[in-house]
Amino acid sequence: MQTRQRFNWMARLLSNQTPLLRRVGNVYRRRARAQLSSLALIALFILFGAQASARTFTVGVVPQFEARKLHATWRPLLDELARTTGHRFELLGNSSIPEFEASYAAGEFDLIYSNPWHAVIANELQGYLPIVHDRARKLRGVLVIPTASNITDVTELRGQEIAFPSPNALGASLLMRADLKRIFGIDIIPVYVDTHSSVYLNVALGTTAAGGGVMRTLNEQPENIRQRLKVLYQTRAMPPHPISVHPRVTESDRMQIQQALVKLGAQPNSQQLFADIPMEQPSITSIEEYLELESWGLRDFYVTD
Repeated sequence: MQTRQRFNWMARLLSNQTPLLRRVGNVYRRRARAQLSSLALIALFILFGAQASARTFTVGVVPQFEARKLHATWRPLLDELARTTGHRFELLGNSSIPEFEASYAAGEFDLIYSNPWHAVIANELQGYLPIVHDRARKLRGVLVIPTASNITDVTELRGQEIAFPSPNALGASLLMRADLKRIFGIDIIPVYVDTHSSVYLNVALGTTAAGGGVMRTLNEQPENIRQRLKVLYQTRAMPPHPISVHPRVTESDRMQIQQALVKLGAQPNSQQLFADIPMEQPSITSIEEYLELESWGLRDFYVTD
């Protein structure tokens, strides 16, 4: 009997407390919903804030390689730069150097990788600012002659045909022709043969008395070609190809990209990303390092058509 009475009493107690328990439960549910709503809003703010701060930058690269190799060389680096900065980098292609020159002259790229003289012209026309280049090396043009040639002095090439890849190939042609005129005071007959390899072949076969190239492409030639050539002269040294940024890119973004590139270049596991460009030791640079080229007489030999 006592057990039954105790059970009935407990049942009545729970029955009387049910409204109170329901009210307590409702309070906790409302608080939980409010907290979830706040968390959802915070998540949305973070998501849209991140999307708002992420930018897409267009990148133009001087067509030093054919399109497929150019993409294979630059895409891994740009992907890593995107991962580091949170921005997107869209690689835009140009089929030729004149097309690339027209594109940066119109300001079509946010970032460009160009030869040093392009950097000067791009700064003049659009205000592009060099931010990173390779600290490990300088650029020089080389003037090659046949191994069997009796020429011992550059002035002996006066009035002779000299092969060049193109008028605006910086070390191989533009600076070389400026040096021949301004330093040695000679006029020559330029023959443009489209590629560095064609230059070396023409000289090796004796078709022209000499040819302009750069040491890197000379070293890449087949052994049977290299053995038939010797270097007569090397041009003045100049700073290497920089990565430059258009002034429409904000200073904070420009600094972020610059620091990210330098930091990546210092990491052993990222150095291979720069190796094929080539850029062995990415370091900070500025337009001041390139303005010296203005006094070298290059403008007199630069072809704009």
